[in-house]
Amino acid sequence: MHKNTIVTIVLPIVLAVAIPAAVVAQPATPPAPAAFKARPLASGPVKVGPARGTLVVVGGGAIGPRVWKAFIDAAGGPDALILDVPNAGVPSADGKAPESAGQRLRENGARNVSVLFTKDRKIADSDAFVAIIKKAGGIWFDGGRQYLLVQDYGGTQTERAFREVLKRGGVIGGTSAGASIQGDLLVRGAPSEDNSIMDYPGSDTGFGYLRNVGIDQHVVARSRLPDLANAIIPKYPHLLGISEDEGTAWVIRGDTAHIVGRNKAFVYNGNDPTDPGAPFLTLYPGDRYDLYARRVIGRAADHSPVKPPDITALLGKYSAPAAGGATVLVARDGNVLVDRAFGIPAQPRYMPRTTVPQFQLGHITAVFKALCAQLPPGTSANEGRAAAAAPSRLQGCVTQLSKAVGMHRTVASNDEIQSNVDELYRLSLGLEVPTTWPNVDYAKGWTADTYRGLQRLASYATPDGKRAAFVRVPSRHVTVVILTNDADADARQMSERILDQLLGAS
Repeated sequence: MHKNTIVTIVLPIVLAVAIPAAVVAQPATPPAPAAFKARPLASGPVKVGPARGTLVVVGGGAIGPRVWKAFIDAAGGPDALILDVPNAGVPSADGKAPESAGQRLRENGARNVSVLFTKDRKIADSDAFVAIIKKAGGIWFDGGRQYLLVQDYGGTQTERAFREVLKRGGVIGGTSAGASIQGDLLVRGAPSEDNSIMDYPGSDTGFGYLRNVGIDQHVVARSRLPDLANAIIPKYPHLLGISEDEGTAWVIRGDTAHIVGRNKAFVYNGNDPTDPGAPFLTLYPGDRYDLYARRVIGRAADHSPVKPPDITALLGKYSAPAAGGATVLVARDGNVLVDRAFGIPAQPRYMPRTTVPQFQLGHITAVFKALCAQLPPGTSANEGRAAAAAPSRLQGCVTQLSKAVGMHRTVASNDEIQSNVDELYRLSLGLEVPTTWPNVDYAKGWTADTYRGLQRLASYATPDGKRAAFVRVPSRHVTVVILTNDADADARQMSERILDQLLGAS
């Protein structure tokens, strides 16, 4: 067999080019890129996105099953050939593809996953290496440093073959660095490990699947929300900036984007009014956006039976500075219908007031303790059942639980959990998936009863339902979270008024 032919290994499929170690250790130097110049918008009916195919742009972190399903379905389903490209996470010239490459795709239902990897540009420019790309329904870019993708594949046959996947109607997706590479302007593309540099001349051109667009990621988790507004839009005033938090995706077909996942996405330099006091517009899971018109097409909340005046009637009194503040999140079928704060002042770096500050959860802590007590030994720093025994061990377990669903700010203090509505929604989504924590009874720690003929799992800050409520109706994928600092707030009654509207209309 010729040394550059494709080698096939028994499933799970791993396809790669056989490369002598000496060749890999001395990769060809990529050509110096020209200064960034936005690609012209297309002349056809689709102007910004791909004329055919799908893009999945993910903000890093823990990715939920809805995002993976959107990607795998767009690739052609579980049996379609999907190529995982891990180069962004492999900086060294003689590095090898990590053993974990492709694992998350397989865990989420993809049955025909191969790893595409080389650090040698001569190989990346060869017919033998790109042959397998011609058979792929999907390309997935792992996270890391986005400049490495340009360094290894920019301007090669491989990069051109990636684009052909879209032209065939396939999908290109990626997370973190694999999100930013899909833009025209390569945000945070500096050829270093310093990812705080927003725009680096000579390393500022991405693969350009979205024309005249720059993409940022991890924006809430890493408090990056002002960065596009401060460093990119003033320099490129005609550019559209988009971003997304961890576990959240823009699923894009043509010029139409649909937000999917666990938190929020953001638009900079759009044509809709920005959020009050902020340089961006916030989008929520279920919202749709036109990337060419730069306008919202529709909000998930537009189809909600729970209307803004209803929420204001319940919680509007907490807008008064002395009332202590309140936040509320309402979601159904993966769509966020309500995500509002009352009486919470503006936070540093435009952080969402539903994410910061934290609220004491009181007896809702029992939900976390029940999960911790069921974890088998060795799954966390708490050694399973011991997790719930002491505050320090509880924090260790909370940290481990957070990794699985993408929480960042939830903490244990004095044997009680502090969190926010956005993070509790991430936990709720994790509890919809049996494989998040296998062999764990997700109903433990909740009060289970029947409400309007459906099973309700509820937890309140106090035994009589005051101050805060965390309520789920699993069969309808409904979540209601209400957090206040008011000891007299009837959180149970407020949650039931919301459920009456949601369940009565479903």
